[in-house]
Amino acid sequence: MKRRFSVVESLVHLYESSEEQRDAALHTTSDGGMEEERDVTLLKTSDGEMEKERDVTLHKTSDGEMEEERNTTLHMTSEGGMEDERDMTQHITSDEWMEEERNLDGEAELELFDEASETEDNTEFDPDYHSTDGEESEEESEVTADTEVAYQSKNGNISWTPAPSPQKQRGRLPAHRIKMTSGPTRLACAHAEDIRSTFELFFPDDIKHILIKMTNLEGKRVFRDTWKDLDWTDLQAFFGLLILAGVYRSHHEAISSLWHGVSGRAIFRATMSLKSFSSLSRVFCFYKRDEEHSRQKSDKLAPVRIIWDKWVERLPLLYNPGPNVTVDECLVRFRGRCPFKQYMPSKPGKYGIKIWAACDSSSSYAWNMQIYTGKAIDGKSEKNQGMRVVLDMTDGLEGHTVTCDNFFTSYGLGEELLRRKMTMIGTVRSNKPELPPALLSMKDRARLSSMFAFTDTHTLVSYCPRKNKNVLLMSTFHRDAKVSDKDHKKPEIILHYNQTKGGVDNLDKVVATYTCQRKTARWPMVIFFNMLDVSAYNSFVLWTKINPSWNKGKNSKRRLFLEELGVALVAPYMKRRHYVPRSPASQNMVIQAQACSSEKDDVLLLASKHKVMEARAYCFTAKKPSSSPVSTPTKRKRCQVCESKKSTKTSVMCSQCNMYICRSHAITTSYCYSCKKV
Repeated sequence: MKRRFSVVESLVHLYESSEEQRDAALHTTSDGGMEEERDVTLLKTSDGEMEKERDVTLHKTSDGEMEEERNTTLHMTSEGGMEDERDMTQHITSDEWMEEERNLDGEAELELFDEASETEDNTEFDPDYHSTDGEESEEESEVTADTEVAYQSKNGNISWTPAPSPQKQRGRLPAHRIKMTSGPTRLACAHAEDIRSTFELFFPDDIKHILIKMTNLEGKRVFRDTWKDLDWTDLQAFFGLLILAGVYRSHHEAISSLWHGVSGRAIFRATMSLKSFSSLSRVFCFYKRDEEHSRQKSDKLAPVRIIWDKWVERLPLLYNPGPNVTVDECLVRFRGRCPFKQYMPSKPGKYGIKIWAACDSSSSYAWNMQIYTGKAIDGKSEKNQGMRVVLDMTDGLEGHTVTCDNFFTSYGLGEELLRRKMTMIGTVRSNKPELPPALLSMKDRARLSSMFAFTDTHTLVSYCPRKNKNVLLMSTFHRDAKVSDKDHKKPEIILHYNQTKGGVDNLDKVVATYTCQRKTARWPMVIFFNMLDVSAYNSFVLWTKINPSWNKGKNSKRRLFLEELGVALVAPYMKRRHYVPRSPASQNMVIQAQACSSEKDDVLLLASKHKVMEARAYCFTAKKPSSSPVSTPTKRKRCQVCESKKSTKTSVMCSQCNMYICRSHAITTSYCYSCKKV
């Protein structure tokens, strides 16, 4: 445009200086033709060629010579061809000699330039003309400035861009190397021999010693000299009955109903009496009441601190999470007195004890947990609590992607996780100071539209699922603006978040389905019941990973696992029981348990036995009991106690319930001839 201005100024100068240069000039050429020249000068060179000049600038030099500068010159050669020259300078000396300086750039470029030159030639001169290029550049600078302001964070510390830099535009951040192999560890694989041993991996010897010691101390304090010391077998039976009550969805049912002779479950009466279970529930403890009460002034979690820390240390030793880890909070229901009870209206229980948890996104294995005890004793609120919780929960991980919700996600958290060789995906609250205003505005936003913002390390997306509603997500794992081609048009960040966000929520759901929580006024017992539930689920994950063919194809694997686990835990106590219960079904269960020779037979027998006994309890008829089974030589049927694989045929029937039993499961009594007569 500057060159165009120089042309206009030169023409104005010529207009004022001479009338001949302002009007059209007619020249007679060598062939006798007439040619009109307007803003064009035709010169005849020494070689007879005609030259047409455009965009002429006349300069008068110090020596009186006239100098012309042109951008484009068309030459008509003697052969009739047209030639286009660029960046040519012609000098007119006093003796009318012409000097040309040319820089040819090729025929294709010359043709394009020729067309542009012809367009300029057809434009008439307007003295009132002024260029708008300056205004356009100002508008562009204003738009650029507005964009920079819109993508500047609210606190002014972070500069976002609407598009990723070419160097950083990769589909996803290359995953850091994960040093651990996902799945059960070598420790778990070496000691998980059966279901019961898998569950006991979460209760090592030091935890067992604390439970036994503190329970006996509390029993002696309550019952004094009448108390008999317990061992691990007694506590195993207690835990087994709690788990079975959860399997049967009876954790809110009264204990007397579970031990009822008609409507209750036979396995409860077969394991221990109602009085024994009530006494054990009363005195079960894992802390000293007097000492922990004084320590609780400085540590709100003092009653459960020792056993909780030992149990949490055990969780990561048995399982390595996959590439995606979920960090979230879960609520254990409790409405009694507790110094750190929380109210969470979004949770089903609303009131209870809040626990931070880090779980494997695919299996929901609880890898790390932490109890939230509220504000500090001095009453000061904790700053950057979300960042602190995520860093504590993921301590020891490397190369994983952490998924969290808007309570935890922040720009600083993403930077700190990158320093620890981890990435982050999570929703963001709109009041965060590191967000740019461009992604918060909903004005003129189309439905199902997405807006992105990028830095060197972070990617931010604003997705509009419906009118006047947007969802904000931040990721250090994704580096592009990829959007799904499906109807919902969701960004890849949202799809990844939806796949990995449910680790802790799923743990909450499955634990609440078959929970062993009992009604209690002691908050330490609530925490311990949750420890049992989480241990039972984690052991289920370990067992199914180690034995993938176990109950393959069944939909209720976890219920079957918990049922077998409960039976396996009560079997050792049932074996050594001295007094046989009065209920026929429970009595037969105890007899069969004591007759079993191996622990494997305990599980296989009791898991099927108690169902058969309950189903056939109505067959009991009130008649004089006989001391030995009755043989019916006319009929032979399969033994109803043996496994289906054995298919043992027998003609011996139980004298009380009329169930067919083989010789190995029958109890015979020897009499002399005279006693049998009587």
